[in-house]
Amino acid sequence: MAITGSAGAFLLVGRVLFGGLIAFQGVNHFMNVDQLTGYADAKGVPAPRVGVVASGVMLILGGLSILAGAYATIGAGMVAVFLLVTSPAIHDFWAASEEQAQSEMTDFIKNGELLGAALTFLAISGMEWGYAVGVGLF
Repeated sequence: MAITGSAGAFLLVGRVLFGGLIAFQGVNHFMNVDQLTGYADAKGVPAPRVGVVASGVMLILGGLSILAGAYATIGAGMVAVFLLVTSPAIHDFWAASEEQAQSEMTDFIKNGELLGAALTFLAISGMEWGYAVGVGLF
């Protein structure tokens, strides 16, 4: 089944917004690698710089994959794995100080929302997307 017509157009807009902004977040990892490394280190992430760089690559490739509709299963999977791993490790609002708890909870909730979108793209990644490059595993 192909997603075409107005549904394909809405999917394209969703892919551009979601995939483009996810890829931008990955670019941001490289633009602010020192700051994010310090934050990850403060959260107890082992090899924090490697984690920041690796997650930046995952976000860029995953976001561009969804945006283009190319290897969307891999791309959506990378974004979902990133969110599943980093959300509880980095935005652990339950362990944060009173001053930081609300901010961490907000980021945790946002990541949950993004995970929902990534899983939705993963669920439809085996379908033919209109306005997409259309190469992939399935």
